[in-house]
Amino acid sequence: MTEMILHIIVEIWLLTAAMAGWLLLGFAVAGLLSVFIAPSWLERHLGGRGLGPVVKASLFGVPLPLCSCGVIPVAASLRQHGASRAATTAFLLSTPQTGVDSILVTWTMLGPLFAVFRPLVALLTGILGGGLVQGFAPDPPSVAPGRDSGAGTAPAADRRPAGLGPKLRAAFDYGSVTLPGDIGRALLIGIVIAGLLGALIPADFLSRYLGSGPLSIALMMAVGIPIYVCATASVPLAASFIFLGATPGAALAFLIAGPATNAATVTTVSRVLGRRTTVLYLVTVAVSAFGSGLLLDWLMPRAAELIPLFGASGHQHAGATVWEHLGAGLLIVVMTRSWWLGRRRAAACGCDESAGADTPREGTIELAVEGMHCSHCTSSVDRSVGELPGVSSVQVQLTEGRAVVRGRGLDPQAIIATIEGLGFKARILA
Repeated sequence: MTEMILHIIVEIWLLTAAMAGWLLLGFAVAGLLSVFIAPSWLERHLGGRGLGPVVKASLFGVPLPLCSCGVIPVAASLRQHGASRAATTAFLLSTPQTGVDSILVTWTMLGPLFAVFRPLVALLTGILGGGLVQGFAPDPPSVAPGRDSGAGTAPAADRRPAGLGPKLRAAFDYGSVTLPGDIGRALLIGIVIAGLLGALIPADFLSRYLGSGPLSIALMMAVGIPIYVCATASVPLAASFIFLGATPGAALAFLIAGPATNAATVTTVSRVLGRRTTVLYLVTVAVSAFGSGLLLDWLMPRAAELIPLFGASGHQHAGATVWEHLGAGLLIVVMTRSWWLGRRRAAACGCDESAGADTPREGTIELAVEGMHCSHCTSSVDRSVGELPGVSSVQVQLTEGRAVVRGRGLDPQAIIATIEGLGFKARILA
């Protein structure tokens, strides 16, 4: 029993060491993207008709480190601010499948070909889904997407820090605190499950049941559809499936279907974009996961013959180098620090009656908000509600699921409608 527990711990540690360095680099790049790419800049490029905004939305979505829950309010906010239905769909399809952090982790755990192929599939999936929506469920000519932000709107770009130094500090804070806090729990669960599978189940165990070909890809796609995972946290699971005998194409189908589909995403797509778009969305995910899985299984042995580098298959549950061990230790420090600072900031949120006392002409509306899972959810609520007429400040607390809105002439129903338009549920608190 003791030997088995030690074996599990060693397997989990080796998985952590294998992905730590690339994951930390991904956090750093994600921090820079969060500061130097403004949401308002995205919105200006995603409006209008045609395939141009669709291609741009897919391109923008591939490197962004948004998980399957964080992409929902961001996409809904883009839609509210003028993005077309087709572009919004493309963004919803390409973004959760990958990101700079997951691409780097994919390289080290699944190999170079997998790491190159995966973002290309995400890009093509977004273009395919956006193109289908453009052709079969376009915006009515007489209806312009989004809302008129009107005078007094505070664009998200205006809230970003000014100057290189403050921007770099904000990027470091996002990459070392916010993003690790968003994906930390899912990542930990994924690594632990992968470690358990690698330690307790013999290699190639699944090959006798899954085999290869279309059936194995369809089965892994079916496994991924109901699971609520993010692009990075699903990589160690996919690596374990391959270790246990699944084909790379079957693992890719899991990586596409898992992050791109879950109940929250489907519900929000239906509410924000309509039922026809939802059907096209699901069809696109199914076709992309199945087709790309078949293509990868066909391509991988041939590519390895032409380019030997592509023959590398990533992490093989072997030993780790000294630098990988140091990287794993640093990753644990970063994740622990993120958890600690996240708790402190939540406690100091100021979402109570004593914080920010109202002026004689201002009022306060406190709401319970259900469905927020990460910092992108809270920032979308903050931004969208902050643009409503009369709002002077918005304070959103993720852990308590609460928002405090202050301003003059506040319209409670407009605030609730704005929050629910992002895919959440809101109600006024007494």
